[in-house]
Amino acid sequence: MHLKGQESILRVEGLKKVFRSGESDLVLFENLSFAVNPGEMLAIVGESGAGKSTLLHILSALDRASAGDVYCAHLHLNSLSHDQAADFRNRETGFVWQFHYLLPEFTAAENVAMPLLVRGQTWQQGEPEALRWLREVGLEQRAHHRSGELSGGEQQRVALARALITGPKLLLADEPTGDLDGQTAESVFALIARLHREHQLTSLIATHNLQFARRCHRVLRLQRGWVEEVLPESLPA
Repeated sequence: MHLKGQESILRVEGLKKVFRSGESDLVLFENLSFAVNPGEMLAIVGESGAGKSTLLHILSALDRASAGDVYCAHLHLNSLSHDQAADFRNRETGFVWQFHYLLPEFTAAENVAMPLLVRGQTWQQGEPEALRWLREVGLEQRAHHRSGELSGGEQQRVALARALITGPKLLLADEPTGDLDGQTAESVFALIARLHREHQLTSLIATHNLQFARRCHRVLRLQRGWVEEVLPESLPA
């Protein structure tokens, strides 16, 4: 799926992240370089603490690298101001976390519409889009339920609809099935794969689930501060 001659939607060059730990520096990773082409579904695997979440945060301009460069959507993310980074996240990326982070006082539809309301759209403008996306994830009939009335799998589907309502080309998912039981996790991953395909997304998915990683086009393994690309079919079944 890595097509030669095709312009990358995301390019990472010499990335390094250092955390200050007491009197010493903790190097989480360094010299990470890779590119992602439009339409690819890429898995990021590695042990807990390897830096998968931090890497996704940097790629979505939620965090800054200590060194190196990230280019996405013709933007140099390192040079964005706080407001520009927020605008980039709202327009270019959709983010799904391990925990859904739905607002409990709002309905499913209101949660899904929230990114549009943040943009300044009215509820009358946002509601039809929210309902359309709830239909996409199979939850239109739950539109007016609050998040506490939804199952874990339903909450994650709402979070996925919220991530995609702005029409981003880049979906970033951080352990999106990590809190779900096996059968529910399978259904959520299958939904992500379908939406990726039908909406021509480019998706980066950090996951501990190697069975899911095997079903992605490419796999990057973070290990001991470095990144290596491995064949999906080489992962344990």
